[in-house]
Amino acid sequence: MQLKVGYELIYDCPQPTPMILSLHIHSTRVSDIIIPDHLITRPSIPITAYRDNFGNWCSRIVAPKGEINLSTAALINDTGEPDVIAESARQHLVQELPEETLVFLLGSRYCETDLLSDIAWEKFGNSPLGWSRVQAICDYVHQHITFGYEHARATKTAWETYNEANGVCRDYTHLAITFCRCMNIPARYCTGYLSDIGTPLPYGPNDFAAWFEAYLDGQWFTFDTRFNTPRIGRVLIARGRDAADVSISNTFGPNILKSFKVWSDEVIE
Repeated sequence: MQLKVGYELIYDCPQPTPMILSLHIHSTRVSDIIIPDHLITRPSIPITAYRDNFGNWCSRIVAPKGEINLSTAALINDTGEPDVIAESARQHLVQELPEETLVFLLGSRYCETDLLSDIAWEKFGNSPLGWSRVQAICDYVHQHITFGYEHARATKTAWETYNEANGVCRDYTHLAITFCRCMNIPARYCTGYLSDIGTPLPYGPNDFAAWFEAYLDGQWFTFDTRFNTPRIGRVLIARGRDAADVSISNTFGPNILKSFKVWSDEVIE
């Protein structure tokens, strides 16, 4: 199966504005790429790039005064298989965990493990270890939160999501990650493209999606608390501790995001 993925973002800046962009398909999918997701800017401006501490490919630009259009259109192979389910995946003792996973046990900007630890142990302390415990967390978060774009805000944390019981996909993800970390399961935030393949019509407007990965049985497994069911056509862009590490854009000056379009569509021959 092949997917057409891409975006078009239009910013309006009242002055030259430095930006860091996390918009490239993750290096773990490089072998699947048929047409690369080169960042196109209109007007054309210099772009430099670097790999961050989490292995994400980031671009640096200085947007000129006025409007700037950022876009890409890529083609990528996909297995067409839904997210893996591994019900027998075991949970590691903390002392057995690889060092590189330990940062994903700690609290972070949007994931306040200190505030939610007692609640997590009360709700999930008697659940079976491993995959079943992560799934119990996903089931709870999926049922606890009411989805709505009107509930979104850039500063919303897991603690606030728990108390307000509403949000968007990043809020579902932050709350589930926090509960997992409280239960000694490493969990990391993911963002990327997510197709509507296999879901009922009519499809809503596409967007970048958020999900998380939990470390069980020596590997990272995908979980999606908003939909809480395996999905097809997931294309990773970036991973980190939470949304602060994988923001599609960090802008260093005033600006307005005037237009935002994302697509992820199966190629039908």
